Amino acid sequence: METPILYIGNRRFSSWSLRAWLVMKKAGLAFDETLVPLNQADTRQALSAISPGGTVPALHTRNAVIWDSLAICEWAAEQAPELWPVHEGQRGRARSAVAMMHAGFMALRETCPMDLCRSPSAIMLTDATQLDIARLQALWHDVKSVDGPWLFGRWSIADAVFTPVAARFYAYDIPLHAEAQAYCDTLLADEDYRVWHQAAQAETFANPYDNPI
Repeated sequence: METPILYIGNRRFSSWSLRAWLVMKKAGLAFDETLVPLNQADTRQALSAISPGGTVPALHTRNAVIWDSLAICEWAAEQAPELWPVHEGQRGRARSAVAMMHAGFMALRETCPMDLCRSPSAIMLTDATQLDIARLQALWHDVKSVDGPWLFGRWSIADAVFTPVAARFYAYDIPLHAEAQAYCDTLLADEDYRVWHQAAQAETFANPYDNPI
């Protein structure tokens, strides 16, 4: 196999697939894309065939199968190191912010699952979800130490990781501080994200899938 294959879930719902796909696109890497419909009768069998973890995204390269979104991002950064900030201090902050998102903010994920076809409307938010929203805005403020629309000057893996968060904030009509809102607007206006979003709108799968992956 010469060209890597990125297996993704439904674009409308699979936030982790979106993150890996954005990073692969921004890296300028050639790859093929295969969608595995989620929550179908044969989904478990299909995922087991392509992913040791039984999840998407999964990246098949010539030498490896990589089935975690952050691991896929790191693989892409090995091919395109500019996906992380050049400055050591900024790179460390970017990796720390990404790790926080990768492992945390479960209340937001559970209460506000990503749905790129949802008409923006507010819902009742739990105290834990409101705390996650406040923590995310504080995190963005704390790590943004350089000028420009992105967190670390130029686009990085951190921006990919937070793009589904911006989509959640939009879909659930969550009020944000001006700085956080400007950052979310930047993420959702990104050309590659718009390509993914348009494809999500065209999907015809039923909507049984609210698992916050």
